[in-house]
Amino acid sequence: MTEKTTAATRSTFLAVEPQLYVTAIEAACDYYSEQLGFTVAFVYGDPPYYAQVYRDGVQLNLRQVDRSPFGADFRASEEDALSATIIVEDAAALAAEFEAAGAIFHQALRTEEWGTKTIIVADPDGNLIAFASSA
Repeated sequence: MTEKTTAATRSTFLAVEPQLYVTAIEAACDYYSEQLGFTVAFVYGDPPYYAQVYRDGVQLNLRQVDRSPFGADFRASEEDALSATIIVEDAAALAAEFEAAGAIFHQALRTEEWGTKTIIVADPDGNLIAFASSA
């Protein structure tokens, strides 16, 4: 913090809403709601090209694009590149929920070297979302 910036003049961050790129907005909304338990907040455009899904205190914005940015070349060199990480209360319980709902797992439940339990799911467009918990 510089001398000119004080706590009184500093703005507080309130939330983050990652923007995920998808090639079929309606199919993406269906996947996030049916397999991952999110609720569709809105779908915008005619034809639709933008949407937001939420679950508990987490919002994800979905933006339709003509072509996924996660082509074979990208995934060949960056196979675990995440689009978002969501901290959850219990990754093991969430893994069981997602498995029962037919989610696409990129990484099954595991405990990382640093003790965090994680899963990574993929959406139909190749966005990888990590879900992590301390227990």
